Amino acid sequence: MNFANRIDYLLLIPVFGLVGISLSLIASTTPLLFTQQLIFIILGFVLYIIFASIDFRVYPKFLWIFYTFSIILLLITFFGHEIRGSSRWIDLGWFRMQPSELIKPFFIIMMATLFAEGKENSIRIVNKPFLFFLPIIILIFKQPDLGNVLVYLFIFMVITVVSGVPVGFILTGLGGFSILLPVAWTFLKQYQKDRLLSFLDPHGDPIGAGYNALQAVIAIGSGQILGLGLGRGTQSHLLFLPEYHTDFVFASIGEELGFLGGALVIIFYAILLARILFISSVQKNRFARILSLGLFAQLFIQVFINIGMNLGILPITGITLPLVSYGGSSIISTFISLGIAGNISRTARIQSPIVIK
Repeated sequence: MNFANRIDYLLLIPVFGLVGISLSLIASTTPLLFTQQLIFIILGFVLYIIFASIDFRVYPKFLWIFYTFSIILLLITFFGHEIRGSSRWIDLGWFRMQPSELIKPFFIIMMATLFAEGKENSIRIVNKPFLFFLPIIILIFKQPDLGNVLVYLFIFMVITVVSGVPVGFILTGLGGFSILLPVAWTFLKQYQKDRLLSFLDPHGDPIGAGYNALQAVIAIGSGQILGLGLGRGTQSHLLFLPEYHTDFVFASIGEELGFLGGALVIIFYAILLARILFISSVQKNRFARILSLGLFAQLFIQVFINIGMNLGILPITGITLPLVSYGGSSIISTFISLGIAGNISRTARIQSPIVIK
């Protein structure tokens, strides 16, 4: 098989731009982590090639393997050490793996498989997927990882909508979810409640719950149009900006590369998301269409939430910026998802569509 035929260059062009910005920023703000980030990116690209080479139509055969694998990884986190009150990671020695990040592409495969099996325009289509979805979302909520709970909920919602579930059922479900929000509030940790309240009034506790949001906005504002230059960001280098290489990496970009740097990052994501949407739009196979839209939802919601919270227009949650933030689990997960999308694109080009039985 020709190597060039395994990859979708229109997917990889913005990817290379994003990882280039990531490595430049890591070298500037946290040089000790540069080598690890480079290793994660190289490993991620290798996995991209592997998953771009695997015919996506074989995945439904491994539904139960993916599900069992996901549940086991999520359960293992509860037997490890807590970090800042959360049990989200598995310590592998040289780095900590975050299962809720790693299993995202496999979760999307599971949901796409289950919804593709069902009959369109039928309420019953959602029954089996929901039974698979519920244990996963409960385990992630219990870690607790509210940010990824929102990501998984969004992915599930998008797949539900595009799978042909009746509109009336979807609206009823959203109404019921809204009614249950006050109940969900009682299950939140105190720091999660503080984050939501500080979003409404960050100046109410500027050195406590509102500190992160205020420092992120200050960092972005200080960069102005052209930025202060790589290595010259005062908010990040003087440690005023917390998590400046992970959750608040976009604020670091705004500070050091300015409005133009931030705009370039958004343009790269727009190109990447548009390409995945195009891949989905040309699919005649239902499973391929649902799967690619699920992959789109994964990338879109993470970018939207992360940039939104950096700009102060969304509450603070622990969501990384895909391909840019430091972290192996997120990078590997994103590259796997892009590899799957690349194979859907390649398979559509070289083979006629088939029907999943």
